[in-house]
Parts: sequence; structure tokens; C-alpha cells
Amino acid sequence: QVQVVESGGGLVQAGGSLRLSCEASINIVIFDTVGWYRRTPGKERELVAVVQTGSAPNYADFVKGRFAISTDGANTAYLLMNGLTPEDTAVYYCHLRYGSGSYWGQGTQVTVSS
Repeated sequence: QVQVVESGGGLVQAGGSLRLSCEASINIVIFDTVGWYRRTPGKERELVAVVQTGSAPNYADFVKGRFAISTDGANTAYLLMNGLTPEDTAVYYCHLRYGSGSYWGQGTQVTVSS
């Protein structure tokens, strides 16, 4: 069973930055898809950013130009978040997919104060 652990969330003021980390128990390069999602109270979980093997990253319109997804080529993926706004307050989840396997972490809370 693949373990996925997010970290890096916290409380930040509007306009600030955070970098979320997603550490997998195996090398992350084997996954077909690495993605970040978020969920706010009362809303469905929504895609923030995703990268598929051999393709450029895709971003939700509401984060384009502010967030960037990357990996270290080993076990960790990142989500760099700049220009945070209170609307970005959510629990952020990392998702890894390999073939029929789909793996989620427990999430990390990001709270942006105005």
C-alpha cells in the first residue's frame, strides 16, 4: 500500500506564500499523474493542479499564475502557492495515480487571513 503524506499547511496572511509537500512511500516518478486538490466546507473537492507523465502541468483557472506544481524526482511533490487570498482557505490533498491505483493523503489545512 502506497502511503501519501502532505505537509506544509498553516496560517498565512493574504498575499503570502506557502509550499506544500507531498511525500510518497515510493518513488513518485512511477506515477502516471500527480495532482493537488482542495476542499472547502460545503463544497466538493476540486482540482488545483495536476501533472501527467510527459505533459506540462494543468492548473485550475483560479490559481493560474499563482501556484506551481513540481516534483523532486524522488519521493516528493510540491505545490508552491503565491499571492494567497482568503478564498484559498481549504484542506489541500495530494493525489497520486498509477494504472488502476489511486492514492490520497489525509490533507493539510491552509488558512489565509484577510
